[in-house]
Amino acid sequence: MSPTFADLGVPEAVVNVLQKIGITDPFPIQRSTLPDSLDGRDILGRGRTGSGKTLAFALPVVVRLASRQQRPSRGAPRALVLVPTRELAHQVAATFEPIGRALRISHTVIHGGVGQGPQVNALQRGVDVVIACPGRLEDLIEQRVCSLGSIEVTVIDEADHMADLGFLPAVKRLLDRIPSKGQKMLFSATLDNGVNVLIDRYLHDPVSHSVDSAESPVPKMDHHVFRVSRDDKPTIVKALASGPDRTLLFTRTKHMAKRLAQQLSTAGIPAVDLHGNLSQSVRTKNLEAFSSGEVTVMVATDIAARGIHVDGVELVVHVDPPAEHKAFLHRSGRTARAGSDGTVVTLVMPEQRKDVDDLVRKAGIRPTFTNVEPGHSLIENLAGAPVAKRFVKRPTPQPTAPRRPTNHSRGSQQSSRRNNASAPSGRPGRSTSSKSKPRRRVP
Repeated sequence: MSPTFADLGVPEAVVNVLQKIGITDPFPIQRSTLPDSLDGRDILGRGRTGSGKTLAFALPVVVRLASRQQRPSRGAPRALVLVPTRELAHQVAATFEPIGRALRISHTVIHGGVGQGPQVNALQRGVDVVIACPGRLEDLIEQRVCSLGSIEVTVIDEADHMADLGFLPAVKRLLDRIPSKGQKMLFSATLDNGVNVLIDRYLHDPVSHSVDSAESPVPKMDHHVFRVSRDDKPTIVKALASGPDRTLLFTRTKHMAKRLAQQLSTAGIPAVDLHGNLSQSVRTKNLEAFSSGEVTVMVATDIAARGIHVDGVELVVHVDPPAEHKAFLHRSGRTARAGSDGTVVTLVMPEQRKDVDDLVRKAGIRPTFTNVEPGHSLIENLAGAPVAKRFVKRPTPQPTAPRRPTNHSRGSQQSSRRNNASAPSGRPGRSTSSKSKPRRRVP
């Protein structure tokens, strides 16, 4: 019999909060790390996205701070969580919110792309936990708005992505400002690109825990490669996006993501885009529309491969195959999360076949290869029957005034990320009810 959260050392008050939000059984990464992290040990956690890492570090952070019964001073938070992307910062905050509220541990989110006024105000009021992207946090420290001298617990989340984005120098500068005696936890899918430097320099005798290598395929993920012609590809993309389930389409360029989302919406398939050319307020609104089910199609560049954690994505489509296998695995990892099944389709034109063959070989997967034309039965079998066309106005607005960050997102281990915005009434959108008819699978 698997241990419960109480068996792992989580206080009863926190266990009760987890039960109220529907979290009863620890995931493997939580069962593995919690006894050591709750004991104050430095932690090195390895596991793919969707494995439950956020709750694995949120619980020991909140429990430790609550046990000290101290209040934060102005501009001097007691815990720091460093994340690579703005979207991930808000999704981590959604996990912290219910357990932090129950134990009266406050938190705030700090990142660029929005005005710094609300962030400064939160720091000046005094906040226990700061969930931050490195750039804006460094700015506030240089302005003497924030000090890291009182940090008791530090978490570096998705350290390998920090390295991919070139953030390691900033992360090192921030960690150099933190007292060396505090607890530190580093979570990463891989340990390349300089992540080992962080481990050797900042973690003291860390306990290593590994659950699901990021370099291995997910058992519950079905992979298909559709060999298509250039002329047929747009029609096939539209057909894959027209099913009833939440679908994520990946393109290589920002321009293509924007154009494809517009084309789908014009065709009666409400879609939003997500890429670096959008303002933060628009990115947040589009992600909320996708997470809540207001729309069930998102077209994204690789910004979404690591920075977005939305449960219930049934289908991932590589409209444009990525350049390397790690990007392929990270993109594909947006489905089959938290123990659920998922399907991945990669569209390949004749001139791309050799590159994609190399890609899937390095990724360690064995997809089903099929020559596909419009109307092929496999499209509906994987995407589901098309829903009726709905000619609607795209939910993507013009850039608006920056939204004030809030600590009141609702969340849970398996549903927090898709519940951090509720669908507005009276707006069109396909049903994402768990009672919908399951998709037919192809043997």
